Amino acid sequence: MAVGRFLAMVGVLVWRRLDGKYLVLRRPDTRDWAAGEWECASGRLEQGEDFIQAARREALEELGLEVRIEFLLGTTHFYRGDALPENEMIGVIFGCTVGDITGLDLSYEHSAHHWVTAEEAQSLFPIPHFMGRLIARAETFRSLMPRELRQQYWKGDFDF
Repeated sequence: MAVGRFLAMVGVLVWRRLDGKYLVLRRPDTRDWAAGEWECASGRLEQGEDFIQAARREALEELGLEVRIEFLLGTTHFYRGDALPENEMIGVIFGCTVGDITGLDLSYEHSAHHWVTAEEAQSLFPIPHFMGRLIARAETFRSLMPRELRQQYWKGDFDF
């Protein structure tokens, strides 16, 4: 196998505090990769940027929203296209909240959005679809997270 470089990316799974629904986004049918697929906000890191900065930037660019990072949902490894070194991606996915969604403004990177409950997500994205697994994991994290810790993140920040 040829030696390549990993490209780093972030995923931003957003849920709104008002009702606990998750934001799912549809990629336009014209995209070069995963056209028409449902996902969360995501993108590559820019030079000199850390994962937290990238997550905030991507949420603002793709959604027009400032998010509060509450927890790390996991990591991912995949090929964006053929299994070639230049397509290899590693990523960090964050669970984020948003209080006010009035500024939601999708970029060209998404053609549709829905706010769904965890139960609706399991119907829409049955396992093994990654969005179903991701939302199920977020639900578990949220249910196990002490109220005091959640409130701390709502007042402060994830990074230190």
